[in-house]
Amino acid sequence: MTDSNDKKQLLHLVFGGELSNLEEVQFRNLNDLDIVGIFPDYASALVAWKSKAQQTVDNAHMRYFIVHMHRLLTPGDTASAKG
Repeated sequence: MTDSNDKKQLLHLVFGGELSNLEEVQFRNLNDLDIVGIFPDYASALVAWKSKAQQTVDNAHMRYFIVHMHRLLTPGDTASAKG
């Protein structure tokens, strides 16, 4: 059995929503944001991001993002800057 603490978690948040315009990241309605989830690494976050982005490809105003939460939680940690 693998202990979840064996591998360092590099948490990533995937979320999206409809933008007010295509020139800036300003969401049309914050109450309608789609929080896809929090993932233990960039690779799994990227899979989730691609899936959601492909589902909404017909809506030019819909955008999904990956937030590197581990960078926010430990901003001085240069070792985690790769993921």
